[in-house]
Amino acid sequence: MASPEPGRPLLAVRSVAKSFGAVSAVRDVSFPLYGGEVHALVGENGAGKSTIVKMLAGLHRPDSGTIELDGQPVELHSPADALAAGIAVIYQEPTLFPDLSVAENIFMGRQPLRSGRRIDRRAMNARAAAYFTQLGVAIDPDRPARGLSIADQQIVEIAKALSLDARVIVMDEPTAALTGVEVKRLFAVAESLRAGGAALLFISHRFEEITALCRRVTIMRDGAHVSTDPIDELTVDEMVRRMVGRPLDTLFPKHDVVPGDVVLEVEGLTRAGVFADVSFQVRAGEIVALAGLVGAGRSEVVQAVFGVDPRDSGEVRVDGKSLRGGSPAAAMRAGVALVPEDRRQQGLVLDASIERNITSTRLGSLAKLGLLVGGAERRFARDWAARLQTKYSHLTDPVGRLSGGNQQKVVLAKWLSTQPRVLIVDEPTRGIDVGTKAEVHRLLSDLAADGVAIVMVSSELPEVLGMADRVLVMREGELVAELPRAEATEQTVMFAATGQGAAA
Repeated sequence: MASPEPGRPLLAVRSVAKSFGAVSAVRDVSFPLYGGEVHALVGENGAGKSTIVKMLAGLHRPDSGTIELDGQPVELHSPADALAAGIAVIYQEPTLFPDLSVAENIFMGRQPLRSGRRIDRRAMNARAAAYFTQLGVAIDPDRPARGLSIADQQIVEIAKALSLDARVIVMDEPTAALTGVEVKRLFAVAESLRAGGAALLFISHRFEEITALCRRVTIMRDGAHVSTDPIDELTVDEMVRRMVGRPLDTLFPKHDVVPGDVVLEVEGLTRAGVFADVSFQVRAGEIVALAGLVGAGRSEVVQAVFGVDPRDSGEVRVDGKSLRGGSPAAAMRAGVALVPEDRRQQGLVLDASIERNITSTRLGSLAKLGLLVGGAERRFARDWAARLQTKYSHLTDPVGRLSGGNQQKVVLAKWLSTQPRVLIVDEPTRGIDVGTKAEVHRLLSDLAADGVAIVMVSSELPEVLGMADRVLVMREGELVAELPRAEATEQTVMFAATGQGAAA
């Protein structure tokens, strides 16, 4: 990939605007992308980043403004147009054809042919292997795409971009579902693309990744361009201030609460091959965090507590009363609520309305003589949406249209409306922006102050340390450490999580 002329951007977004009905998604946004650079695009959920990405991908056309390549305006009417122009988008969760091989996915519709118009599989696999070698990764081109990790699927999409001579590569939240090792590998791949002269647009909510990888950053707020600056001229605090448009008092507004009586007791919880002999208690007004590496068994434990997953042995008690295993309905009747890790697959019905998602746990109480009263449902949903400061156009819109942060607020509203005694939140702020994170943290702190017992699963150590009264560390399915707030540091938690040191 050749570098563009010095001083001229490879791609430029010039005063683009896009509206959907009465909603203005993007207003007068401009920024350049230079070859040989990684450029960050940041902003809160709903700031307009996804609309920009879809315009670059050819899924949306700007209502006004232009997109330029090598100084010339281009019109992208479809994803095929974008690919033909050398623009490729790598999404958080790629969509490969699972029953085709890796090489077939890379060269779909462009397979090398032998005489007689038969596909030359040897040549196709060799070319795919060469791209993987260029990227510094080891993936068998002949293996089926089914079963590939998200990280490997992203690498396959990047190899496809290379095969199309893509010069502009957009990475939309590529690290959200990756482990630390996979993130490092992706960064190495991004560096090789940058060194080859490509222009990379990197979208992430993780500031440590932005500062480590990117040379320039564009900040958006409420659909508008705020600033574009070299990354070394901005502090994280300044980026946050520009993103949210207001001073962020604190990301972790934790109230000091004296815990009350024990509400949740978990004793000897075991599921063969997943976790073993897990015991802990949570008191009223207490936030207890389950920490550990990915695969340690944290999510599986809380799903068994709620009854989504079975347990082989052990007991769960709420207010001293034993909870029947394998029954989420029994957990709900006892006052337990679970906000799952995967809000889109487990927490929401994406095609259903915002109001129906919010009221789905309370339909029985809103019905009269077995019939749902629409006005009552609408008022109930509007009240809870307002309490959580949810941004939406109409309550009747499908919840799938909302930004990630607002979807998370709908899931929280759905469960908080049950007035739980125990609230379990699994990765409560994954994939949402810093301003919404602060709102979710404030909500959790207020709930604890009101006497709710909270169990929080989080892979973000700052969140664990900032919000938890106690930290329970899991490793390979076992509870290996219990740390009070005063003793929980990044070092003590990681030592326990990796088995490299003793924690009291």
